[in-house]
Amino acid sequence: MPDVQMSLIGSPADIVNPLFEGEVKPEGIELTATRADGSTGYWRQFTFNEFDVSSLSVASYIIARSKGYDAVALPVFASRRFMHAELRHHADSGISVPADLKGKRVGVPEYQMTASVWLRGVLEHDFGVSQYDIHWFMERSEEFSHGGVTGFEPPEGISFARIPETESLASMILSNRIDAVSGLGAGAGAQGNVIDRSSRIRGSGDWSKVKPLFPSLIEEGSRFYSKYGFIPATQMYTIRRSTYDKYPWAAFNLYDAFMRAKRRAEATLNERIPSFMVFGREYMAQTRKLLDGDPFVYGVEANRPMIQTVIDFLHEQHLIAEKPKVEELFAPSVLSL
Repeated sequence: MPDVQMSLIGSPADIVNPLFEGEVKPEGIELTATRADGSTGYWRQFTFNEFDVSSLSVASYIIARSKGYDAVALPVFASRRFMHAELRHHADSGISVPADLKGKRVGVPEYQMTASVWLRGVLEHDFGVSQYDIHWFMERSEEFSHGGVTGFEPPEGISFARIPETESLASMILSNRIDAVSGLGAGAGAQGNVIDRSSRIRGSGDWSKVKPLFPSLIEEGSRFYSKYGFIPATQMYTIRRSTYDKYPWAAFNLYDAFMRAKRRAEATLNERIPSFMVFGREYMAQTRKLLDGDPFVYGVEANRPMIQTVIDFLHEQHLIAEKPKVEELFAPSVLSL
């Protein structure tokens, strides 16, 4: 029997690249892979539902499912970051610690995106800064946002505004018209990204005045990991419902292929450390010491605390009316993995 033809879209990442490059192949499936930055790929799938298998924003997937979006997830989380620790502020904003964010103007690429959900949740639970204490500014237009597809409306009581079409997160933080910004790194570096304006509208000003709120990402990331036991995920892989209904066995086979791709990437990691990273191996040893176990673990049970936390944050932030059970989000054949 010939292999089933399936299309795949996702972001480049070393732990999935062996699958995208054909070095690892799912049993019984011939994949045609498309690479796209996360925001563009998510928007394409939510808008056109054109791919059999797609990485999607964790938060937007859960929100979309609550509104009838028909897909099932694989417990494959190929992108993780300490998203709150990437917050930057303008040196003239009067901000030096998280508590200083109260009453300030904070810009995000998209209000409902996973990074923003984690940012608000951690600020509230770890630093006592409520989502209602901040004036939120969103860069993406309704046309190109996840929320535009899933029917996003700012929750009642939130101070919310959209950044003008002629501006971006980059131009606004440089001119100190917003006090702090989240997600600027990804948007600013995404060449050809039609969704995040910061890749195109750079503005002018002194970048040395844009400071990290947490001076040491390692220190703050280690604090978070010690408390919660995981690195927050930004995306998860999903299967279009019509594809899953036709080939229910594909979920397990795809999960197995993602696992083999991750193991291949892990086995060759030391060989791929760039020579310009003079202390690369030492940094890797430090990372493994601070983040014991597998910080990029796959599987439902191993990720249950992380998934439940983002569900709780979504509900607290009034982005979903009811909390789904963790099991309801995933393909039945992978629940025990």
